[in-house]
Amino acid sequence: MDLTLILFIVLAITAIATAIGLLVSRNAVYAALFLVLNFATVAVFYLLLGAPFIAMAQVTVYAGAIMVLFLFVIMLLGAEKLPKGQALPWQRPLAIVLTVVLLAEAGILLFQRLSITTALSNPEAALNTEGAVRGLGAMLFSQYLLPFEVTSVLLLVAMIGVIVLTKENKA
Repeated sequence: MDLTLILFIVLAITAIATAIGLLVSRNAVYAALFLVLNFATVAVFYLLLGAPFIAMAQVTVYAGAIMVLFLFVIMLLGAEKLPKGQALPWQRPLAIVLTVVLLAEAGILLFQRLSITTALSNPEAALNTEGAVRGLGAMLFSQYLLPFEVTSVLLLVAMIGVIVLTKENKA
């Protein structure tokens, strides 16, 4: 069995476990944190596929910005103040196991990427990668500018809507 296949299987199990944890979690904040872990696992999938820019965008956009918005909405709505449910006995051991698995995967990927980077220290490859990112950015802000702006406006309207819906009347 190849190391990449083993890593893929471990990542797949981690992604499925975090998705199940998201679905069965009784606390909205814990569910959002399971979603962050799932997004991070998907980013590692992108790294395995050789797409570091997409992986960084996954972490930055989804695990960063979108999840901050989700957590902001959860905290603003007061979802963490709901009556406390009974903690499931398997949640803490599962979280520990998933943390260890994620750290092991990150370490393996780090060492694997370092060996690949030293083997492929070709300046032309770096230029091709930079050109691809530059072309993607140019396409995003020219051909896909309208969907980009519509998405940002929708996120802003959603945030304002949450604030208006949860505002207490001070009259």
